[in-house]
Amino acid sequence: MAIAWSEKASSMEVLAMPPSLSPPVILTQDELKKIAAYKAVEFVESGMVLGLGTGSTAKHAVDRIGELLRLGKLKNIVGIPTSKKTQEQALSLGIPLSDLDTHPTVDLAIDGADEVDPHLNLVKGRGGSLLREKMVEGACKKFVCIVDESKLVNHLGGSGLAMPVEIVPFCWKFTARKLQNTLENSGCVAKLRNGAEGEPFVTDNGNYIVDLYLQKNIGDLRVASDAILRIAGVVEHGMFLDMATTVIVAGELGITIKNK
Repeated sequence: MAIAWSEKASSMEVLAMPPSLSPPVILTQDELKKIAAYKAVEFVESGMVLGLGTGSTAKHAVDRIGELLRLGKLKNIVGIPTSKKTQEQALSLGIPLSDLDTHPTVDLAIDGADEVDPHLNLVKGRGGSLLREKMVEGACKKFVCIVDESKLVNHLGGSGLAMPVEIVPFCWKFTARKLQNTLENSGCVAKLRNGAEGEPFVTDNGNYIVDLYLQKNIGDLRVASDAILRIAGVVEHGMFLDMATTVIVAGELGITIKNK
């Protein structure tokens, strides 16, 4: 599988799709997500404390974990969900749940991402769960990120889509202006995220999200991260730097596994 930035990861394994005499089947994006998710669940072992991610890709992984528990192929699993939505899904599948207060160390987390750069840095949070995701995935020994190849970028923000920042509702316009001014050299435009009915989107933590749209490379990610977090009113941002230990990418030609 030829991906321009694949050699940047410290190690890489490519698992090609088996050859077939029949005409090639064009897989949908959701089918690619499911392939990546199922591959990630192969890292799960009985007795683990698992971080359960949020989003369309992570949903497949949670479904698979629930299926393996039901079949008796996994036992004594404890899940820590990263959102209320994932909590509801896991409970419906019979996955026992807990939290970081009870299990401050997580064996493995599986979650998706909105962007992945050549160094396995991520953008997450377009689904609105970035704070809980960062808390759980920051507490894990191994974080397996699962994506389809459309999520690969040369630099964070390179997709032109949102880089989310969770902020407190109090004087949100003030915070949004500060965010935009802080990243003005990247051509940043800051927009409050709205929900389905036009009201501000509210996270599971009762906060708002400001989406940052960048026209240029953000530059040094750690400098940008520190600058964002110093703004009063900011709770957390969606850059997950040096957190993913493994990234599984599903594409038309097969599965690519990249390790730190």
